[in-house]
Amino acid sequence: MLSGVCARLPSALRGTRAPPSAVALRCLHASSSRPSADKSERTEKPPRAFDQALLEFLVCPLSKKPLRYEASTNELINEELGIAYPIIDGIPNMIPQAARMIHQNKKQEEVEQH
Repeated sequence: MLSGVCARLPSALRGTRAPPSAVALRCLHASSSRPSADKSERTEKPPRAFDQALLEFLVCPLSKKPLRYEASTNELINEELGIAYPIIDGIPNMIPQAARMIHQNKKQEEVEQH
C-alpha cells in the first residue's frame, strides 16, 4: 500500500510547483549572460579609490569615534584604540575582527616606562 502512494507522489506534486518569480528569472538571466572568462583573459582593474566623503558618516564600530583615512596604507584609522580597518576595492571592511592593531609597540613602551 505504501509503495503505491510513493509511486504516485511525484506525479501528484508535479503540478504544485510554483512558477519562478520574475526576480528569480532576471537573476538567472543576468548570471547566464555574463561571459565566462578564465583568469588569462581577465584584465587587471586598478583598485577603486576610497571616497573620503564617507568619513563624514563612518565611525568606528567599537568606540563610535570618527576615523581618519590613511592613503599610504589604504586604511581607516582609529587613533584612540590603535586599530586600522582595511579598505578593499574602495569599500571599508568595518568588521572588528578584520582590523589590525597599529599601536602595540607604543603602548608596550608606555607601560614599560611607568
